[in-house]
Amino acid sequence: MFRSLFILAAASFLGVAVEAQTPRLVRAVGEAVISVKPDLARLSVGVVTQANTAREAGAQNAAQMEAVLGGLRQVLGSAADIHTTSYSLTPNYKYSQTAPPVLVGYTANNNLEVNISDLSLIGSTIDAASDAGANNVGGLLFTISDQEPLRRQVLGMAAKQGRAHAEAIAAGLGARIGSVFAASEATSFSPGPAPSEAPGRSVTPTPIETGLVQVRATVTIDAELLQ
Repeated sequence: MFRSLFILAAASFLGVAVEAQTPRLVRAVGEAVISVKPDLARLSVGVVTQANTAREAGAQNAAQMEAVLGGLRQVLGSAADIHTTSYSLTPNYKYSQTAPPVLVGYTANNNLEVNISDLSLIGSTIDAASDAGANNVGGLLFTISDQEPLRRQVLGMAAKQGRAHAEAIAAGLGARIGSVFAASEATSFSPGPAPSEAPGRSVTPTPIETGLVQVRATVTIDAELLQ
């Protein structure tokens, strides 16, 4: 009986000790954003062809895309950063409510991603692709080639703001903050506005405005709350 009471008393004492050692925390969020000029553009260039047979559709597409690649390399150089993102060759059917589907031909679709580091060449690149036979040009996106330095910069700014917010909360409660126990982060790059579709070739070169890229960061911190 005495031993049981001693164990219960010891357990109760330990529970109180653990509870007393549990730190009080304050959670705060810091946000930061910086806007910079992009140094890289990504452009989607595609060729869509239709024909009665799969072989004809594929052959027409290959010849047309070869001309497009030649036009792109004339503007961007032989070492241009171009790669295929998708290719499909699909049948086309005519549907009727009173009869089975009828095969009427095939569609070949070949799409490229073109990376342009000289942003002054974007309009010329679009025009060259259109002139050479590209009939699906769009998806223009502006970004930063080396994102890590900007990511570190904006994270540092957000972390400082998060700590300042935690200090303000603690001061409002008549307390102060101690050690930071945990922190989490999130960053994003928001490209500047760009046309969703590139216009067809005209006498005037296609005008492009690069705008700015926004780099955003959010940092959440949990700090010890001290009296």
